[in-house]
Amino acid sequence: MISTPQGGTPLQSLVNEPSTQLSPRLIRFKHIIIALGLSVVFFLMFCFIALHAYIVWFLSNPAVAPLYSNPLQVKGMTYEEISFPAKDGSRIMQGWYIPATDSDKTIVFSHGYGANREESWIPMYDLAHYAHRQGFNVVMFDYGFASQTNREVATGGRAESQQLLGAIQLAKQRGAQEIVVWGFSMGAGTALQAALQTKDVDAMILDSTFLLEPDTLYHNIRNQIDLPRHPSLEILELLFPVLNGTGLQQIPYQQVKTQDYPFPIFFIHGTMDEKAPYPIAEALAANQTHPASEVWIVQDGLHELIFREHPREYLRRISTFLGNVQQQ
Repeated sequence: MISTPQGGTPLQSLVNEPSTQLSPRLIRFKHIIIALGLSVVFFLMFCFIALHAYIVWFLSNPAVAPLYSNPLQVKGMTYEEISFPAKDGSRIMQGWYIPATDSDKTIVFSHGYGANREESWIPMYDLAHYAHRQGFNVVMFDYGFASQTNREVATGGRAESQQLLGAIQLAKQRGAQEIVVWGFSMGAGTALQAALQTKDVDAMILDSTFLLEPDTLYHNIRNQIDLPRHPSLEILELLFPVLNGTGLQQIPYQQVKTQDYPFPIFFIHGTMDEKAPYPIAEALAANQTHPASEVWIVQDGLHELIFREHPREYLRRISTFLGNVQQQ
């Protein structure tokens, strides 16, 4: 007869009770499943970060076409090949100088991202010809990311503003008493950054102003690929200094967005601009107190295509603005 401890379990039941521990085979299977799960998670994280790294690299290295012509061939304008240092001496810039007869006023063109000094879709030669006919000397040059010989990354205006300041110095050395910077897209945003560092600018014409900041960066990425705002922006902000050499915090966009510049600015922007939403230009223009500053918001206008869409109105407004500048 089997004895049963008082208040206990029969001994035979204790002997026959199944073990609650997993067998070695099940333990190994469980470890394999966990390892596979972690591998998948880390692989997806790697792919997500790698995608953002590719975005930073792609944005930093825009494809730029080579020069296809020159001012003499296209518009019959006599020009000089020029080279000059960026203001900080970081590199030598290449460009064209188109002199006007007995003129002490100069327009410096500041081309946009992914383009060179020709920027054919504007088209830049037509505007350079217009400026020359108005009695302006003209400076056209390539930013470092558009260089024909020594290309570097695009930095959203940090390095480019120094390069533009070098072009402004060249204009002064050539005798300019009045300097107007005519910028497009990121070239317009670069002009605003450069103007924080010089007193040698007398006016600006800014077409489709693009200012690199987190909001516009994410807006343009979202136009191409549907990524979550967070953590995408945080990852991009970490990767830009590593892959580009420039962090977003090095671009003075906050200062530009609140600056009242001491010279007149003519902002031109379209309501259908898919790269730089037009409220950016409206907000920048609202900060300006100079009496000759203006803003022209074009209904249904597209990014950098307003001259093509409204050539007569565009040049009429430019002529009026420049006339007001020269009366100051």
